[in-house]
Amino acid sequence: MELVILSQGATFSPIELFLQADWVVKAVMIGLGIASVWVWTIIISFLFRMSRIFSETGQFEAGFAKTGDLDGFYKEHGKSDLPIARVFAAGLTEWRRSTATRNPDRQGTRERLATAMDATIAAESEKLSNRLNFLATTGAVAPFVGLFGTVWGIMRSFSAIAAEQNSSLAVVAPGIAEALFATAIGLFAAIPAVIAYNRFSHRLNQYEARMGRFADAFHGMLSRELEREG
Repeated sequence: MELVILSQGATFSPIELFLQADWVVKAVMIGLGIASVWVWTIIISFLFRMSRIFSETGQFEAGFAKTGDLDGFYKEHGKSDLPIARVFAAGLTEWRRSTATRNPDRQGTRERLATAMDATIAAESEKLSNRLNFLATTGAVAPFVGLFGTVWGIMRSFSAIAAEQNSSLAVVAPGIAEALFATAIGLFAAIPAVIAYNRFSHRLNQYEARMGRFADAFHGMLSRELEREG
């Protein structure tokens, strides 16, 4: 009985499972382990980044609502890397270009303003979502990579049965344990990746809508200014 307990303890230790695995299963475990570390790195960094962006955006919107000097506000925020500030900078830059002539085309100016800010919103949204593709890929692929390790471990167990001509648990348990451990690592990488991807996608959609509302309000402000100048 003591021998069985020691064997089980060795077999079901994660380190022992890794060391006992052959090179194929080890490669699967290492790959999934690296993917899991990168997934958590993206999750943590994205949480801090979006928290900062939402906080600074609130301050930007409050300052914009109070300002009566767009040029002065541009000098203060025009070089900011905040996405909504870049939308503002794109709109004001296009406004200056379009109204530089003596008799600007009102309709053309409105269309160019909308195009400039919409293009900036799309570009900033794409930048923010850049690393989320890895979360989506990991969430979709990691379980199947783990399953490959599972299949390979079970095949190894059957090979051990054939070689030993013995179907006892002591013969097949190591290979099956390795197989299940590979599956567990795959799920450990995939589950947080899927949850984080869905949550972060929702947050990005919220922020994109927020930039769109700001662009619409800014467009309306500049359109009224265009009418007054006309």
